[in-house]
Amino acid sequence: MAKRSDSRGVYRTDGGRLCPQCQRLVVACVCGADGPAATGDGVVRIRRETKGRGGKAVTVIDGIPADLAKLKSLCKQLKQRCGVGGAVKGVQLEIQGDQRATCQKALADMGYVVKQSGG
Repeated sequence: MAKRSDSRGVYRTDGGRLCPQCQRLVVACVCGADGPAATGDGVVRIRRETKGRGGKAVTVIDGIPADLAKLKSLCKQLKQRCGVGGAVKGVQLEIQGDQRATCQKALADMGYVVKQSGG
């Protein structure tokens, strides 16, 4: 069966929402928009996850209203401050290890409102 020409993607499981105009992830949109609109309550949330990582802890930072370049820059600063590795996954930052306290202090010093979520 041939693919319909008027169909388009709406969501990708590896990154989230897609831009309706350029069909890229909203954080990597190149169609002239100013970047993703700040959705949510403006609070940066930090949590620790171990699922799907063989029991290893990862600090996940979510809710930062920024474009992809700013997220990468912020991730680099946090990795240097914590002395560990990490990555940008969609609109979330992942910092290796349980670095919640260090990341919370660093983000608060940068002017973000930060809360720990999850237990």
